[in-house]
Amino acid sequence: MSFHGFAFIFPLLFVLVFSLVAFTFIVTLVRGASEWNRNNHSPKLNVEATCVSKRTNVTHHSEPVANDFSGAHGYTHSSDTAYYAAFEVESGDRIEFRITGLQYGELKEGDTGVLSFQGTRYLSFECHVPQNEDIDFHIEQGSDVDVTIE
Repeated sequence: MSFHGFAFIFPLLFVLVFSLVAFTFIVTLVRGASEWNRNNHSPKLNVEATCVSKRTNVTHHSEPVANDFSGAHGYTHSSDTAYYAAFEVESGDRIEFRITGLQYGELKEGDTGVLSFQGTRYLSFECHVPQNEDIDFHIEQGSDVDVTIE
């Protein structure tokens, strides 16, 4: 292929790739804004639910140091973790939400409580705390243990 053919194809490919990237960016932006708007117009619901599962999704990234793509200066490595929790409501339906790491750490599979959400947006989960019984031990020397539950 001659130089003149390359001079024609390169601008065409550049425009196509740029258009594809711009289109993908715009579609992602519109979808995000649409979901945000839909969530804002959804009612806030509080329902009895059980946390049935938790999961994480870890993505790893490697980037060349000093933008040296040859790798001569090495690479920096990083990772991101997304946290998810699935809840089962009284009707038997299951709903999964993306949550923060702190919220993930506070949840335990099998916890029951009140789930608050708005559309696809997780708001909170108030766990029902089992009532601990006060246990009073009286141990007399030379006798069996006497346990009194109040």
